[in-house]
Amino acid sequence: MIQPLAYIHPQAKIAENVVIEPFVTIHKDVEIGEGTWIGSNVTIMDGARIGKNCRIFPGAVISAVPQDLKFGGEYTTAVIGDGTTIRECVTVNRGTNDRKETRIGKNCLLMAYTHVAHDCIIGDNCILANAVQLAGHVTVDDWAIIGGTSAVHQFVSIGAHVMVSGGSLVKKDIPPYTKAGREPLSYVGINSVGLRRRGFDSAQINQIQEVYRILFMKNYNTTKALDIIDAEIAPTEERDEIVNFIRNSNRGIMKGFSSN
Repeated sequence: MIQPLAYIHPQAKIAENVVIEPFVTIHKDVEIGEGTWIGSNVTIMDGARIGKNCRIFPGAVISAVPQDLKFGGEYTTAVIGDGTTIRECVTVNRGTNDRKETRIGKNCLLMAYTHVAHDCIIGDNCILANAVQLAGHVTVDDWAIIGGTSAVHQFVSIGAHVMVSGGSLVKKDIPPYTKAGREPLSYVGINSVGLRRRGFDSAQINQIQEVYRILFMKNYNTTKALDIIDAEIAPTEERDEIVNFIRNSNRGIMKGFSSN
């Protein structure tokens, strides 16, 4: 159902069973999958690729050009996966020459006033609470949750199953399976509640806990801690994901545990 007060460019590709409310504007180079609902006063600009069964609430702006002075009008996209919900006044900018796209995965929830800048990559099943602000080139892996009003520095990576406290300033990479809080942002434990909800068993959780005890609580430097983890903890998918994330970190990881 498309309301007559909406403007849709005749070359936009709109699937069946898409609901478009009044005062929506949809530009030429746009694709929207079946079953998606577009609330009133949404603007969807060139380069948007929106999946099936998404919900986009009033005031959102999808695929606007990047807020990057180096952007030269190159062809890029903003991709939103199936089942994702984008709440009121969210802004998602399309990519630049760096990654060619901004991508949000499946079944994500972006709460009101969230901003996703150019070249961000967000995995599946992520939650960005109200007014989270992602600068350019940020990567957020599957199942991560970022608390409201948090600001994430450009080029930061946030691992899978991470929980970030509301109001955080995220300047360093956050390894997978952890909780991050305090100021400056620091390790405050593993996300054991989230892991149990997602089917991780006690053996997996205990091993993740031991990896982070060595990394953050034994007063080793990062290189020494990783050597000990390699030597003393049996290889598993979770151990290897943590080790590889840290070794590939470009910005360095957040601070370790402190009682101060």
